[in-house]
Amino acid sequence: MSRFQTIGILGKSSDPGRVGPTLARLVGHLKTRGRAVLCDPTSAALLGLPAVAGLEAEDLGPRCDLAVVVGGDGTLLGAARTLAGHGVPLVGINLGRLGFLADVSPDQIEGCLDRILGGAYVEEARCMLRAQVEPGSADPPGLGPRPVPLLALNDVVVHKWNTARMIEFETYIDGVFVNAQRSDGIIIATPTGSTAYALSGGGPLLHPTLDVIVLVSICPHTLSNRPLVVAGSSRIAIRAPSRADHGHIIVTCDGQTDVFLTAESRVLIERGPHPIRLLHPKGHDHFEILRAKLGWGGHPAGPSLE
Repeated sequence: MSRFQTIGILGKSSDPGRVGPTLARLVGHLKTRGRAVLCDPTSAALLGLPAVAGLEAEDLGPRCDLAVVVGGDGTLLGAARTLAGHGVPLVGINLGRLGFLADVSPDQIEGCLDRILGGAYVEEARCMLRAQVEPGSADPPGLGPRPVPLLALNDVVVHKWNTARMIEFETYIDGVFVNAQRSDGIIIATPTGSTAYALSGGGPLLHPTLDVIVLVSICPHTLSNRPLVVAGSSRIAIRAPSRADHGHIIVTCDGQTDVFLTAESRVLIERGPHPIRLLHPKGHDHFEILRAKLGWGGHPAGPSLE
């Protein structure tokens, strides 16, 4: 008997015209295979089910053996942060643009799922990052408890907000001072996130099995500033020493959750306590994904320069 008997479905909240039919097709196929299906509220609404039929993602975690995410990489990132602590494996059906994480095409749903349900799949453990903001000495007493730690599968980004000028901050790794810089910010990314924001910032492409973290500055003022790759066990601290930047520095995780840094506060970034489990149909090839998504080995569209 397959180990995946109860399947959790999480759908993208926007673009109902595409997501709804895909969800209906997915659920119908799973039921023909005798699987129990649980949906999040978004999916339940798009399927025309009563509101009470939907379970929040954190409630799906302990009740399902597999989660299928219908949307794009952004939808899968949100599901990963919520489900990581439950150890539920994820499969992504791509209705977005690039689809580095959600890599199952909608027209391959039945075949890919049948292979996965039958045990013919490749599993990857992707590390996550944990970010904790600590108040600075300049913060008034009685400010309250520290913000709840934030999780990220792609990246933690410390960046400017609501200002047209650069910000100043200091970087420490394992308690050792690295540098002070003026820039638009810094991206701290996992190997998974090396194909996201870090890539556009000039960072290296990292194989997802590597146990490393990459730091990529955003538009640094010093031209000699280059991406830095450190051990995955590193504890990274970004400190905002300048009062002039108070209210202008924000910490964003996966581009979806954020918290502000105040003067002299710092954010601590380290490997998260739980990896996320991604499943792919057997035969999955990371380099084939890179070739397809980045256009390696192809020819540019349109007329040639000649």
